[in-house]
Amino acid sequence: MADPDSLAAQFEEHRAHLRDVAYRILGSASDAEDAVQEAWLRLSRTDVSDVLNLRAWLTTVTGRVALNMLESRGTRREDVSAELPEPATGGPRGSAPPHGPEDEALLGDEVSAALQVVLDTLEPRERLAFVLHDLFAVPFDEIAPVVDASSASARQLASRARRRLRTASPGPVAASLAARADQQREVVDAFFAAAREAQFLALLEILDPNVVMRADAVAAQMGADDAVTGADLVAKWISGRARGAVPALVGGEPGAAWAVKGSVRVAFSFTVTSAGRIARIDLIADPAVLPGLEIEFAS
Repeated sequence: MADPDSLAAQFEEHRAHLRDVAYRILGSASDAEDAVQEAWLRLSRTDVSDVLNLRAWLTTVTGRVALNMLESRGTRREDVSAELPEPATGGPRGSAPPHGPEDEALLGDEVSAALQVVLDTLEPRERLAFVLHDLFAVPFDEIAPVVDASSASARQLASRARRRLRTASPGPVAASLAARADQQREVVDAFFAAAREAQFLALLEILDPNVVMRADAVAAQMGADDAVTGADLVAKWISGRARGAVPALVGGEPGAAWAVKGSVRVAFSFTVTSAGRIARIDLIADPAVLPGLEIEFAS
């Protein structure tokens, strides 16, 4: 077990981030604080000596706690009045939040409040999947156990949430979501352009240093590695290998697909951070999963 003081110090480093996650899911600053405190209690009772990424572990724990709280008060909130985030006050229960995906995706307090109102119309698991993946760049295979579903199902939850948000959102929120999608498309297009020409240094500029590329079992049988971690290794693996991939929407997000005679064989799904870097690449070739990805080729 880690030293309690050291563990507490590490938790405080992530408290503002966890509070942001909980607030986006719950829509209440006071409930968010309760969720973060519960996450701390769970951390203090758990041996995390083998956890490689404590921030990611705490994010999923906080997400699970927040989802339980959201479901306990009903599938939808009747009172959808948005509660703006409380100002940071310093100290252990409030420090200035670091710049994160939510800061890039939302354009100020007005849009933040408007988005919160629209989020309240989503079902709890849709809301959690959208918030964790689209606002905080959590991969779907980490979201899956939180919503008690497969990675493919978690992806579909987020996709449904995006469709609802696009149709129900007021102008400023819709514009913010569209800007986020445009940024992702630019990043993905730059990635494939560099990969096709084997531009190693350009790939390193696009990939997050800790990027993970995973292939499902079918893609692995087709020659992809099961998992590759780190910008250097991912850039080396992908260089010159993506010539057949064409731009597409994968689950409503900018991605790409490789098709043979009009039949999609492999889908490329991306998780892009607010800094405009790719943190995750999923190669999906399972014929049982591909139809559920709602792949749309760019016109």
